Amino acid sequence: ADHLILYLEADLNISWTEIQQTRLKELAADDADLQSQFDGAAARDKAFQQLEKKLVKVERQKLQQLRDVHRRPRLCRLESRLTDILIQNDFVQVTTPTILSKGLLNKMSIDDTHPLTSQIFWLDKDKCLRPMLAPHLYFVLQDLLRIWEKPVRIFEIGSCFRKESHGARHSNEFTMLNLVEMGLAEETRQRRLEELAALVTQAAGVDDYIIQSESSAVYGETIDILDGRNRLELGSAAMGPHVLDRAWQITDAWVGIGFGLERLLMVAEGSQSLGKMGKSLAYLDGIRLNI
Repeated sequence: ADHLILYLEADLNISWTEIQQTRLKELAADDADLQSQFDGAAARDKAFQQLEKKLVKVERQKLQQLRDVHRRPRLCRLESRLTDILIQNDFVQVTTPTILSKGLLNKMSIDDTHPLTSQIFWLDKDKCLRPMLAPHLYFVLQDLLRIWEKPVRIFEIGSCFRKESHGARHSNEFTMLNLVEMGLAEETRQRRLEELAALVTQAAGVDDYIIQSESSAVYGETIDILDGRNRLELGSAAMGPHVLDRAWQITDAWVGIGFGLERLLMVAEGSQSLGKMGKSLAYLDGIRLNI
């Protein structure tokens, strides 16, 4: 009898199976549904069928709205908003190659002994897919600082590639926004950095963030922009003159920020998965396609 009681108690208050949990997350189930408890496997499985059917219907409606109304994924729409707001604030957009030379990485102090080297997708011994936008922006700025009056304001939006650890907050391919303003007074750098951080986060629909100092494997000390609720890193900023500037013969005072667009979308949309926000074959505009 005691064994029977223990067996019955074990069958009460059970949660979703791992497979069910994964499927419900794919279909954007909310936290309340994901944490549901059931009085036995039969009740759970029946509830799963009903909830999956409901969520699939919602996802199909989202796909139809994408086709009829938006016609562009959220990532593309965010790129457009950021481009428009930065141009309105006197920034010039640049586009640079996705393939990066090892020599330019070395000028960023990233040599064969650097921790980031193991995360790089090498194409051959001298070329790789860019893990960041900064080396090419430095290269372009050398000429623009000679040609244009100061301050020089430029930005780029594009894919970067790193062998990141698997998880909901990382991806091997992600979209970066890097903006930099060079030739401003040193005493105005912190205020200007805060203005630019506010400009980008507002355009992205992120209204709760904090700014704090952090260490960086490339820049030494950086200033991070974090989601105010979950402390997720949204962007990383730096100010110059900086020791890395010497390799590019740059002596001006500057501020620069790099933002991850997928992470901005995660926070703005209340999502828990970076993969849904970015370039994917399984999702379109964050909507699972096997529905």
